[in-house]
Amino acid sequence: MTAITVSTLLLFGATGDLSHRMLLPSLYGLHVDELLPADLKILGTARSELDDAAFQQSGLEALAQYVPKDFYDEAKAKEFVKRLGYVTLDATQDEHFDELSKRIDASKGLAIFLSTAPSLFEPIIEGLKRVGLTGETVRMALEKPLGSDLASSREINDAVASAFPEERTFRIDHYLGKETVQNLLALRFANSIFEPVWNAAHIDHVQITVAETVGLESRAGYYDGAGALRDMVQNHILQLVALVAMEPPADFDATEIRDEKVKVLRSLRPMTKETVGKSLVLGQYGKGMADGEKAASYVEELGKPSSTETFAALKLNIDNWRWADVPFYIRTGKRLPERTTEIYIQFKCVPHSMFAKMGAVAKPNKLLISIQPDETISMMVMAKTPGLDRDGIRLREVPLDLGLANAFADTRKRIAYERLLLDLIEGRQMLFVRRDEVEAQWTWVDGVRAAFNAAAMDVATYAAGTWGPSASIALTERDGRQWHD
Repeated sequence: MTAITVSTLLLFGATGDLSHRMLLPSLYGLHVDELLPADLKILGTARSELDDAAFQQSGLEALAQYVPKDFYDEAKAKEFVKRLGYVTLDATQDEHFDELSKRIDASKGLAIFLSTAPSLFEPIIEGLKRVGLTGETVRMALEKPLGSDLASSREINDAVASAFPEERTFRIDHYLGKETVQNLLALRFANSIFEPVWNAAHIDHVQITVAETVGLESRAGYYDGAGALRDMVQNHILQLVALVAMEPPADFDATEIRDEKVKVLRSLRPMTKETVGKSLVLGQYGKGMADGEKAASYVEELGKPSSTETFAALKLNIDNWRWADVPFYIRTGKRLPERTTEIYIQFKCVPHSMFAKMGAVAKPNKLLISIQPDETISMMVMAKTPGLDRDGIRLREVPLDLGLANAFADTRKRIAYERLLLDLIEGRQMLFVRRDEVEAQWTWVDGVRAAFNAAAMDVATYAAGTWGPSASIALTERDGRQWHD
């Protein structure tokens, strides 16, 4: 797309938690590094009745609280908040959009970041259209959730498309802004040692884990209507699956990369009533321990009965040439023993071990890509144990580690939203999700949920602080494999 110079960034939901924790600190980081256009104004809007000065003060307080202490500079923070302005806006009040339009000259370029309840998307877009803030110099970024199933997702996307064509629509999955996720592309396609063995002939299986130690926190209203499948699997995890499994793009280009991702998503084998029992485990945490303290159950935290799943473990298959018969085991959940996001790739054993007669076991190579809390890449290889061995040699599994914090110690670790906000401002769509990707993800997840319901399966209970229901262990062990914990 043709780059549009942006003079105003408009933040809907600017007084919310996401803005305070992520957006304003990210924009501060870009400001400090002189990556924002010098004349860029940041206009916040929400229902709260504030003026510019009050919003600037709340911004200062957010920066002092959430920016890392070794990066926070009070003078630079005060300089940054001079960019901030504020307009009170209730999406049901036409006059509020009239007031908003007086503060923005859309002809000079406008980027909008929409972080509100999905029910407000349509009235907001209609209000923006009415006051002339949806023209060719305007682009729109959408924060999830983008629907609760395929039908509602299409309804939201149709409303957005009525004002913003695909080339001016930026759907956010913040995982795509993480350095290690982007580094997966570099690992696969900038190193000749990996791509020749990145296939069913050499890889035994893939695991993706996204584990949280927290419970509901402040998300009860949204989470109980979503659950783990819709909150995590449908977007973050399936995006990671697509990046691991995609074919090499011809070019480092938004269209090329997203074309390859959507091919993977459309190749996911559907679950059926007959197969779902051995391919899916859903669970909900009960009482247990979290961070060394007693933890309440999900229903106790929620305050009412619920069958919403807080844990999902799935075995999925990608029906294409590269990944035939290679299972992808994925799991995600709340109140698990540790906070971690990782991609674990186990290669097949050597076809013949010359060391077997001497009792030395050659274990399969493993590649571990850790996304959080630490960004590392580790390859497990077999090596000779040092020493004098008259009867042969002893083997030991040893890691080849690339700790990104050490390898790039001179580079500041950025918030994922820094990358995404900068790309929104500069008009790069590579790390944003295209509509056909979203719909392919929803199509598959809707099928999983339908199969689960058709098979009359139950949501199992697991103790807080454990790795989910015991049935999730059987998901891998019946195939002779085990989870990487």
